[in-house]
Amino acid sequence: MTTRKGAATRQRIVEAAAAEIRERGVNATTLDDVGSRSGTGKGQIFHYFPQGREELLLAVATHEADRVFDGQQPYLDDLTSRAAWEAWRDLIVRQYRDQGLYCPLGVLISDVGRHSPASQAIAAQLVRRWQECVRAGVKATQAAGEADPGLDADRTAAAIIGSIQGGVTVLLSTGSTEHLEAGLNFCLDRLLL
Repeated sequence: MTTRKGAATRQRIVEAAAAEIRERGVNATTLDDVGSRSGTGKGQIFHYFPQGREELLLAVATHEADRVFDGQQPYLDDLTSRAAWEAWRDLIVRQYRDQGLYCPLGVLISDVGRHSPASQAIAAQLVRRWQECVRAGVKATQAAGEADPGLDADRTAAAIIGSIQGGVTVLLSTGSTEHLEAGLNFCLDRLLL
């Protein structure tokens, strides 16, 4: 049973680790870095994460997954019209442009997600959850008569999520959101009437 103060300390450690990993990568981030940034010592880190680095990385993966998903609300739950899709697209592009190389999605998918089957499962869960929201949006927009009724909602949602992830990967490599914008625009041009 964790006290409120203990939960706050644990959260501070997770947020510090996430920030360090976004800035430096998993391999360059040490527990000393996390302790320094969070104002905690190794003893506290191991108190909250007794299995050590792997357990902390899983907590970071969960934190980053929630951060990505929550950062797209309320737009993601309201994909029912051209205007709503365009507002969501604009939010995504703006967020990733502002985050640049410190992108939580990139950290989750390409850095933390490679470390273990458990962290891959967290990344897969985020993608499934995200894709389900987009699929629901495709279906709602089709029902409203503003999207191509002949498109398969699951495949369309998968293409949109793949376009975002691909665009973010290019962003992390080049610093440019050009591919992210182009991919999203292409998908929305195909989807919307």
